[in-house]
Amino acid sequence: MSNFVAPEIKKFVAWDYVVFAALFLVCASIGVFFAVKERKKKTSKEFLVGGRQMTCGPIAFSLTTSFMSAVTVLGTPSEVYRYGASFVLFFLSYALVIIFTAELFLPVFYRSGITSTYEYLELRFNKIVRLAATLIYILQTILYTGIVVYAPSLALNQVTGFDLWGSVVATGMVCTFYCTLGGLKAVVWTDAFQMIVMVAGFVTVLIRGTTLNGGPTKVWEDAYEGSRLNIFDFDVDPLRRHTFWTIVIGGTFTWLGIYGVNQSTIQRCISCKSEKHAKLALYLNLLGLWTVLVCAVFCGLVMYSHYKSCDPWTASFISAPDQLMPYFVMDIFSSMPGVPGLFVACAFSGTLSTVAASINALATVTFEDLVKKGFPDLSEKMSTWISKGLCILYGILCTSMAAAASLLGGVVQASLSIHGMCGGPMLGLFTLGIVFPCANWKGATGGLLAGITLAFWAGTGSFIYPAPPIKSIPLELSTLNCTLANSTEALATAAPTATPDRPFLADAWYSLSYLYFSAIGCLGCAITGLLISFITGPTKGEDIPPVLIKPVCNLFCFWSESLKASLWCGVQHGSQEVDFEKNLPEVIANETGTDDTFKNNINKENKCQFPGYNPEEKSYTNMNRESRL
Repeated sequence: MSNFVAPEIKKFVAWDYVVFAALFLVCASIGVFFAVKERKKKTSKEFLVGGRQMTCGPIAFSLTTSFMSAVTVLGTPSEVYRYGASFVLFFLSYALVIIFTAELFLPVFYRSGITSTYEYLELRFNKIVRLAATLIYILQTILYTGIVVYAPSLALNQVTGFDLWGSVVATGMVCTFYCTLGGLKAVVWTDAFQMIVMVAGFVTVLIRGTTLNGGPTKVWEDAYEGSRLNIFDFDVDPLRRHTFWTIVIGGTFTWLGIYGVNQSTIQRCISCKSEKHAKLALYLNLLGLWTVLVCAVFCGLVMYSHYKSCDPWTASFISAPDQLMPYFVMDIFSSMPGVPGLFVACAFSGTLSTVAASINALATVTFEDLVKKGFPDLSEKMSTWISKGLCILYGILCTSMAAAASLLGGVVQASLSIHGMCGGPMLGLFTLGIVFPCANWKGATGGLLAGITLAFWAGTGSFIYPAPPIKSIPLELSTLNCTLANSTEALATAAPTATPDRPFLADAWYSLSYLYFSAIGCLGCAITGLLISFITGPTKGEDIPPVLIKPVCNLFCFWSESLKASLWCGVQHGSQEVDFEKNLPEVIANETGTDDTFKNNINKENKCQFPGYNPEEKSYTNMNRESRL
C-alpha cells in the first residue's frame, strides 16, 4: 500500500485509439500492397529474401527498427532514469559491432550465396553443427520475441488502460498477416515506416518534456545534480553492472551476436543487390542506432528532471520501472488527446518490426535448414506455400510465448541476457569457422556445447540470485514532494537490499554483469573448439574453399606476402584457380540445390574474382536479377 496519494493520470481516449489503430492499418496495408504487387513472383527466394535485389536505404531503416524494439523505447529511458546516462556508451559498442559485421562476417556470408546463415556451418563443418545451431537460434528468437511482445503490452496496459491481451494478440496477428502476405519486402518497407514513427514519438516526448521542465539547460542541471551524468566509470570490476568496460567490451560481444551472425540481420544484408549496398546499409544503420540511442537517453534525463522530487516508482504509483516511460507520457500529454496514441504507436512500432523480423527469419531458417533437408524436391509453388505456413506457425508461437515473459524481470536486461546466453556461443561458433581454418566439426560441436553451458550457467544463476545493489549502484530516487497520505513522512528511497543468505557463487560468478554473458559464451566456445580441434586433428586448409575463410591476418601482415601465406594455414587464398569439386566439403557433395548454389555464387577476394563480381561497381552482386524494387 502506497504512503502517497497518486496523482490522477488520464487513460486512453478515442483519439489515442484512432492514432494507434492507424499504425496497424498502415502496416497491414503494406503487406497487402506487396502481396498484390509481387503476386506473379511466387518463388520462395522472392518471398524470403526479396529476390536479392533490395537497395541499401530501406534495409538500413529495417535493421535499425528491428533491433531498436519497444525494449529500447520503454527500457532505455528507465535505465537512464534509475542508473544514469552511462548507457550512452553503447554508441561505441554499436560502432565496433557494425565494423566487425561489415568487414568480417558479411563478406563471407554474401559471397557464399547462402539464404540461411546456418547453411554456412554445413559448408564449413557438417550437418550436425548446422542442425544444432539452427535449433538454438529458433529457441533464442522465440524467447526474445515473447519479451518484445509482452513487456510493452503489460507496461502500457497498467498505465494507459490499454487492454493487455488485446494488444498482445493484435501485435501477433498484424505481424503474421503482413509477413505471410508480403514476405521480406513487406517487412523491410514496414520497418522503414515504423522507424519514422519511432523517431517522431521520441522527438515529441523530448520537446514537450523539455519545455515543461524549464528547457534543455535546466534538464541538464537537474541531471548533473542527481548524478545522472557520471558516464565514464573505468572500474574494471566485472561484477559491476554498467561501467565503461562492461558496456564497451561486453556490449560489443552481445550486439555482435545480434548483428554479426544473427539470421534476422544477415537475411536483410544478403537480400541487397550487391555487397556494396549491404555494407552501406549497415553503416547507414549505425547512424539510425545512434539517433535512437541518443533520443532514448535524453528522454530518460528529461523524465528524471520531471520526477526528481516525486519518483512514481518509489511512491508505488506504478508497479515496475518499465512503466515509467508510458506513465510519463500520459502525465505530460494529459491535455493533448491523440499524442499519447502517437507514443504508443512509437513503442509498438519497435515491437511490430522486431516480431516481424523474427517471424520472417524463423520461417527462412526452418525452411532452408529443416524442410528442404527432408523434402529436397519440392516445387517452387509448394515451397512458397510452406514458407507462408511457417510464418503463420511462428506468429502463433511467438505470440503464445509472451505469456512466459512476465517471469523475466526488466525488459532491457532480460532481452540482452537471452541474446547473450544464446548469441554468444553462436558468435564463437561462427568465429571458429570464419577466422580459424584449423577448426574441425568436432571442435565446433564441443565448443558450442561448452559455450552454451557456461553462458546458461552464469545467466540462470544471475536470474536466481540477482547481483547485490552495491554492484548495480542504483542512484537515489526521492519522494520528497509527493503528496502524503495519512500524515506519513516523505521518504528518500533506493532499491531494496539483497537477501543475506546467498551461496559463494552468488556474489562471484552469478553476479557478473549481464553484458558479459555473451563474451563468456563466445570465448568458451572458441577456446574449447580450438583445443578439441588440435587434439582430434585440425582441418587441412587445402580442403577448405577460400570463400569460407576470412584471412584476418592480412590486416597485420600487409608488408610480407610470404608471412600472410604461411598464416593462411594452407587455405588457397592466393591461387588463381581452385578445384571447387575437390575442395567442397564431402557432406554436401551429393546434395541437390545447396551444392549448385554454392558453386555458382562462390568467389574470392585477392587476385582473381569469381562469378558475381561486378567490376563496374567494384563489388559482388547477385547474379540473378529477376526483379528490382
